[in-house]
Amino acid sequence: MHKKTIKEIADRLAKTTSLSQEEIEQLRRDERIGVQKLLERYLRKQEKDKILQEQYERMLVFEKKCLEKGWKLVAGIDEAGRGPLAGPVVAAAVILNPDAPIYGLNDSKQLTARQRKGLAQEIEAKAVAIGIAVISAKEIDDLNIYQASRRAMEQAVAKLPVTPDALLIDAMKIETDIPQLSIVKGDGRSVSIASASIMAKVTRDQMMEDLGRRYPEYGFDRHMGYGTKEHLEAIQKYGPCPEHRLSFSPFKTG
Repeated sequence: MHKKTIKEIADRLAKTTSLSQEEIEQLRRDERIGVQKLLERYLRKQEKDKILQEQYERMLVFEKKCLEKGWKLVAGIDEAGRGPLAGPVVAAAVILNPDAPIYGLNDSKQLTARQRKGLAQEIEAKAVAIGIAVISAKEIDDLNIYQASRRAMEQAVAKLPVTPDALLIDAMKIETDIPQLSIVKGDGRSVSIASASIMAKVTRDQMMEDLGRRYPEYGFDRHMGYGTKEHLEAIQKYGPCPEHRLSFSPFKTG
């Protein structure tokens, strides 16, 4: 009987997500160190995937409640960029496909930049619809950050190519006739809001990287407009640029 090479085994493990128990036991009996390392890596990945699938199921509770009410198109809404001293606030609305799960979704702040970018690509490929809205620093100054965030969320919903049946929003209420549920810390409790959190964050980070090239003296591409020591020192040295929020400290006085 032909004994599979380590390369053949590696190819088999790379192409499957469900080895039979008999296959696993057969690999465990293989004395080759390379095979044992491949098996160990495969089992670790299986365990990680199981944890992510369980997390995904836990974060479907609000979506399932909507489906029970007959609301099939459920949009999650979140924003990124409330706290920075510069740049826009960005909101995203995402309607996920229940038949195309995306494992690993979470509050964007709990993910690395690489994880966010990978998940954003998967969301773009699998989501039913995505709407993204941007409110500039000047508009933030004119409105205040709370109202600017609300406006961004409302515009993100309006930019969806389909009208959702219900909205799940991260700790906010917006002006709309669509049924909505405000969920505290929703970006860590709902896959739809988590998706919106990721899309808003990835979009805004890309914009700040672009602004970093336009205004290299401020280092926007490194701190994304937040009030880091580097940023505050640059403001002190160069003053504000058109992308700074003049209604925020340290610009606003009195």
